[in-house]
Amino acid sequence: MSKTIVVCGYGPGISDAVARKFGAEGYKVAIVARSADKLAAAASALAAKGVEARAFAADLSDAAAVTAMIAKVREAFGPISVVHYNAYAGGHGDLATASTDGVRKSYDVAVTGLIAAVQAAQADLEASKGAVLVTGGGFCFYDPRVDAMATQFAAADLAIAKAAQHKLVGLLAAKLSAKDIYVGEVTVMGMVKGTAFDFGNANLESNDIAAKFWELLSARAPLTVNFG
Repeated sequence: MSKTIVVCGYGPGISDAVARKFGAEGYKVAIVARSADKLAAAASALAAKGVEARAFAADLSDAAAVTAMIAKVREAFGPISVVHYNAYAGGHGDLATASTDGVRKSYDVAVTGLIAAVQAAQADLEASKGAVLVTGGGFCFYDPRVDAMATQFAAADLAIAKAAQHKLVGLLAAKLSAKDIYVGEVTVMGMVKGTAFDFGNANLESNDIAAKFWELLSARAPLTVNFG
């Protein structure tokens, strides 16, 4: 029986590597982000590598849009086996001057969108004993050095969102484990090559992170692992 993964927050880096890895393992791949044009080009590039992929444009901060997107994926590919949530928003991270609307959007992308995606796909995930896989970030941790770095990078909104998302991962696992849905998180503890945070000194390979996600799914354990 064919399997489908929905990659939410698609872009160069981790999500592309996850799309390629799961595609190579036989999954149909739905890639999701806001830009329809960029997604279409990415789906074509994945297809050229032998991955059955389709693009679904959606604003992941909008719960209604996420719910509609999941329905479109199911219509195109059939039941959903895995939700990979890689979405984040930033750019409003100086808390002395930040737009509160911008901070809220960062939270909605990281938390509200994830809840909406899981709720919309839950019946499929339960039927297939599927999984929710989340890309976490080291900014989530309560540590003065982490807070100083997030402040230096004007990424306080991202840090707040990732901290809330990290807690959400545990709550989802507590709720969904009884339904045989695995929840797993890879918390990225450094800069990933080829991403927006690569300032020339990134040291992590996206393919290695994708392989870690596959390892977690295959073992269905642990709940969360730090990478980097």
